[in-house]
Amino acid sequence: MTSPTDITRDPFRLVVLDMAGTTVADGGLVEQAFSAAAQRLGVRPGSDEHARQLEHVRATMGESKISVFRHLFAGEGGEDGEDKAQRANTAFEEAYGELVDAGRIAPVPGAREAVERLASEGRTVVLTTGFARPTQDAILAALGWQDLVPLTLCPADAGGRGRPFPDMVLAAFLRTGAVDDVRRTAVAGDTSYDMLSGVRSGAGIVAGVLTGAHDKDRLTRHGATHVLGSVAELPDLIARAEAAGPPDPAARAEVAGLPAAPARAEA
Repeated sequence: MTSPTDITRDPFRLVVLDMAGTTVADGGLVEQAFSAAAQRLGVRPGSDEHARQLEHVRATMGESKISVFRHLFAGEGGEDGEDKAQRANTAFEEAYGELVDAGRIAPVPGAREAVERLASEGRTVVLTTGFARPTQDAILAALGWQDLVPLTLCPADAGGRGRPFPDMVLAAFLRTGAVDDVRRTAVAGDTSYDMLSGVRSGAGIVAGVLTGAHDKDRLTRHGATHVLGSVAELPDLIARAEAAGPPDPAARAEVAGLPAAPARAEA
């Protein structure tokens, strides 16, 4: 039988969760909002250009949306390309906001309960997104989640870089002070970029969930230490990880596709 001391000896006190696809079920609204934005910029639905752009949007789910549009319009060059990317991003955020206001989003089943359980266990939960702050706030308001967690982050809150960079996870680590070691952070998300962000931050648990954009194989190939049916399973996963003790660094590195750290020399 595992004692309470064993379970809490090395706790994961910081939990960083993605929103759309992980804690929030949006039913494909990202693609719908993208199509609306593209149409406003003259990209006809059903055209080859629309199909090419939509493929990129699907592949980069989880990334900062302005970064996605900058890539799509990079061929425009210079100020014209940046202007078009900014206009596309504004149109996307407006279209997504309209869908949110129309009641088209809902919590992933069990997500709120999972967050509340994690908080009751003394963990700090942070919600992150690739959306701009106004869209993130609209989602939180629509769900009644304004006071659910102590901190929410968008790319602008972490210096402007979204996923797959680790900046939002590290910003959560620095701003909350919830843990002394980033390896005692748990990250969960539904996209390959969520996994890369978690791995690059040094988080000890990087859990993929199957309620969003990418499948088990893709999540695992991009560094998931675990793949769950949904975020509702995360509290039990963390409890099991704590009961088992610190993970083997070599095994963790192998899962993440990283070189294992060299063994320390004996004194």
